[in-house]
Amino acid sequence: MSEHNHVVSKDGDVTVSRVNDALERIDPKQREQILSNFTEFKEYLRKRVQLAQKIGLSEEQLAVVAEKIADYLAAYEEPRGSEEKLLLELWKVGNKEERHRLAHMLVKLVLN
Repeated sequence: MSEHNHVVSKDGDVTVSRVNDALERIDPKQREQILSNFTEFKEYLRKRVQLAQKIGLSEEQLAVVAEKIADYLAAYEEPRGSEEKLLLELWKVGNKEERHRLAHMLVKLVLN
């Protein structure tokens, strides 16, 4: 797959507008496995966040991408457990600034 399909380029530039396309390319069976429980979801995100850190993404860049992913999940995926339901409710009631802070907190959560 060429670099123009990726959210993060080789030089570390982030194209947030490609997040939805990247998420939609995940095989439905793999998506279901990732979203099947909160522990699996956090582990999947942890690996992706660590990879992003290795190529030099800042905490702010990670939070921006996490925010976009959360927007996608809130719009297209049904929460499967109580943790996901809580996150969705927090996402719905939060304003833009609060959602951005929550995205920062989610990045921290998966790294701890």
